[in-house]
Amino acid sequence: MATKPVVAGTDGSPESMRAVEWAAREAGLRGTSLRIVAIASMPPRMSPNPATQDTVANRIEEATNGALTTAASQAAAAAPGVAVETDLVNHASPATALANAGQDALMLVLGSRGAGGFTALVLGSVSRFAATHASCPVVVVREEPMTQHREIVVGVHDPAQATAALGFAFQEAALRQAKLVATHARSRSPLDRHDEPADEEQRTLDALLASWREKYPDVQASAEIMHAHPGRVLAGASARADLVVLGRHAPDSGHGPGVGSITHSVFSHAQGPVVSVPG
Repeated sequence: MATKPVVAGTDGSPESMRAVEWAAREAGLRGTSLRIVAIASMPPRMSPNPATQDTVANRIEEATNGALTTAASQAAAAAPGVAVETDLVNHASPATALANAGQDALMLVLGSRGAGGFTALVLGSVSRFAATHASCPVVVVREEPMTQHREIVVGVHDPAQATAALGFAFQEAALRQAKLVATHARSRSPLDRHDEPADEEQRTLDALLASWREKYPDVQASAEIMHAHPGRVLAGASARADLVVLGRHAPDSGHGPGVGSITHSVFSHAQGPVVSVPG
């Protein structure tokens, strides 16, 4: 049994509750517990009169506790038998608090948008910070497929730096008894003269998957190379996949932003859950 918990953030919105239910089922798959976190903080740009500040803070805390109670109930219904704990955090910065909540977690699960709190926008400033700075994989749950497709899609930009994302994807595929598709997409250059993917790229991907098949022999894995914008390809793949897996660099790694344009595009336009895995 896994020892680290799955952590989900909630603010009481339907989107965050959907994320909590997804996280509860994920905890059940991984044989671990679920911790639900809610951040009690003053709404942005709100500066109450000092005479009423304590009253406002108390009401915010009451509402946040109510959201936690509802979330715990829905998590228990979604995944009976999973141990659920709740954590109310008083913090002036929801972004920092959420990123910190991912410490010592298997993953951090967020809704696509919230009630004006930490997920007010699809991958808005707070979610972007958490997805960039959390030390664990971060899942953004948008719509969930009505039926399970038993397919995990993992984007492979640079095979040499795809170890973490592939490891996560193969583990998910094994847990879900799903097939895995490793997708390498690149926009076509006007100088390209061939319609077929380069043989060398295909061989590199196939060789990469071969080493992972040895570790996960029950996972049916295949590779595909697409001539199209990677963000568009992976966002489209989310319509048929139970989960889309993306790799990311740490914000101070020297490889650019932790959430780049491709990842941001997929998070914003995906039709299902997407996870960014730190390299």
